[in-house]
Amino acid sequence: MSLSEFVLENAPELREAIVRRNVRDVVAEKIAMLIASGIFQVGDDLPSERDLAAALQVSRESVRGGVQILAAKGLLAVLQGARTRVRSDDVGAEFRRSREPHLINSYGLDDVHQARLLNERVVVGDAAERMDEETLRFLQESLRMQEATLEDPVRFLVLDREFHLAIYRRCANPVLAEFVGDLFGYMMQQRHRAVSEPGAIALSHADHTAIVNALRGRDREATVRAFDVHIQRIYETTLRVMGLPPVAGTREKARLTG
Repeated sequence: MSLSEFVLENAPELREAIVRRNVRDVVAEKIAMLIASGIFQVGDDLPSERDLAAALQVSRESVRGGVQILAAKGLLAVLQGARTRVRSDDVGAEFRRSREPHLINSYGLDDVHQARLLNERVVVGDAAERMDEETLRFLQESLRMQEATLEDPVRFLVLDREFHLAIYRRCANPVLAEFVGDLFGYMMQQRHRAVSEPGAIALSHADHTAIVNALRGRDREATVRAFDVHIQRIYETTLRVMGLPPVAGTREKARLTG
């Protein structure tokens, strides 16, 4: 049998292997991003394989493959009879985009907040007008899973990130969508502390529910308003966990910048 005949005969199996490998790489990149942004910190146990698969909307086999990739690079420690643990946050060059949160974190909180308001309004408004049923189903399933994480900040933050990125990706401008995604990862360690406060996850879940309701109606203005409330809440809770006083007039300033 010639090489070309072998390829043609085995094309389905080869395609399946390529897809599996690519998905595992994507999972590895996502977990590396979660480490680089501070959602997963050195010494933290990862959520279970099942929970990660559900949050990332992939198979458990793909999660296992992604974990193996990162374990081989020394980022994760796979422990027999225990949860996989973050061993290092030294994310390598192959996950270069995972380093971007460190660059974003070099800017001031107020500047990033205003950048989020200005740019995210455009992105989510556009996403509302271009929303599709598949993304809505994903967001609705995310809301359901978020309800089970009210006492689990790490699992919630994984779901939270995927929830936001799914919306940003519906924007027609991929450059703006990626930029807003980078801004979302700002000061994630402080965000981790903020969502650990009693009732914080429930409030974010309520914000997310309002966002999905607005998106379901393809209502640009309602979606922007719902995101404004959510972004403002994140800003205020970040100020609080940093021990900084609230900025007078921030709600009115946010309204006027729209």
